[in-house]
Amino acid sequence: MSSSVLFGTYARSDLAFVKGEGCWLETADGRRFLDFAAGIAVNSLGHSHPHLVSVVQEQAAKLWHVSNLYTIPEQGRLAARLCEATFADRVFFTNSGGEAMEACIKAARRYHYGKGAPDRYDIITFEGAFHGRTLGTIAAGGKDKYLEGFGPKAPGFTQVPFDDLKALKAAINETTAAILIEPIQGEGGIRPVPHEFLRDLCDVHGLLLIFDEVQTGVGRTGRFFAHEWSGVTPDLMGIAKGIGGGFPMGACLATEEASACMVPGTHGSTFGGNPLAMAVGNAVLDIVLDDGFIETVARKGLVLKQKIASVVDSHPDVFETVRGEGLMLGIKCRANVGAVVIEGREQGFLSVPAGDNVMRILPPLTVTDEEIDEAVKRLDATAVAMEKTLEAGASA
Repeated sequence: MSSSVLFGTYARSDLAFVKGEGCWLETADGRRFLDFAAGIAVNSLGHSHPHLVSVVQEQAAKLWHVSNLYTIPEQGRLAARLCEATFADRVFFTNSGGEAMEACIKAARRYHYGKGAPDRYDIITFEGAFHGRTLGTIAAGGKDKYLEGFGPKAPGFTQVPFDDLKALKAAINETTAAILIEPIQGEGGIRPVPHEFLRDLCDVHGLLLIFDEVQTGVGRTGRFFAHEWSGVTPDLMGIAKGIGGGFPMGACLATEEASACMVPGTHGSTFGGNPLAMAVGNAVLDIVLDDGFIETVARKGLVLKQKIASVVDSHPDVFETVRGEGLMLGIKCRANVGAVVIEGREQGFLSVPAGDNVMRILPPLTVTDEEIDEAVKRLDATAVAMEKTLEAGASA
């Protein structure tokens, strides 16, 4: 089928994969690629993980969808497991990260409405953030390139600079409902965002604290959720990507107090929390919450970061620095990141571009030490090829 019948919303590569296993993807003509993009941090357990495949096949033969008009037992099981492993007391299931963040935003505003303060609806967010593609979440992110052409920006969002406590405090007023932040900005370029002080700040002003852990969560940074590194806990948190291991699902996690006003009729989802998605989510947790799994992710992340740092040091005309936590790493490039990512594909290495001229490195959490070594070799080969390109351009 011609791609011309699709919306032109993606600058797609010509690569088309037909199968995958673990960290590897294969095209119809047999070319194999080392996947350190993982569907943009989605394929947390790699491709065709046997436990996920088995669970999906079993559940697909029984029941896919019934709607939230009825009790879905696996919803309760997955929610209980998420609550046991996190700060949360309640969970609302969605189909995507954007929907999870919309639920967080609505819950925060509804919380103040329930407290008799309906004018407290404004959410403070941070420049460089990305929270989704809905009209609400592009307003939360505040980037002009995502807002342009879609009419007036949805009201109720105030952006402050990335790391400016004075500006943040100045932005808080009588209409402020919550502060929304990614512990590490993903689309923004794998930038850790200072947030250790936010719990106290929110408590002083009666605000809710919302974490967007759509990309950072479910073991990605070497902790179950990235905010655990700081010890700061939110009132609301949006998750997606890794929790489905490749299957579309997300969730809004909340404390009892933050979710109390979300009563029947205030929110809903036709597909969210369907039996098939819940089976997959539980299967992902079977692996990720197994003893030692996340600790191994942290170890592998440190090894990968150290080895990438050596490559960065060896190619200063192409790369500048490496940053991030666990298996959520970013290489800030001196060369154009788009060109670096494309050259990586030529070397059979898949990565993801991000803001701040950063190349995102997001392998499956199941990556082996041998695959890390292979990735570093291909990254080095990418840099060598880029140096030749740069030299040719300089001499032309």
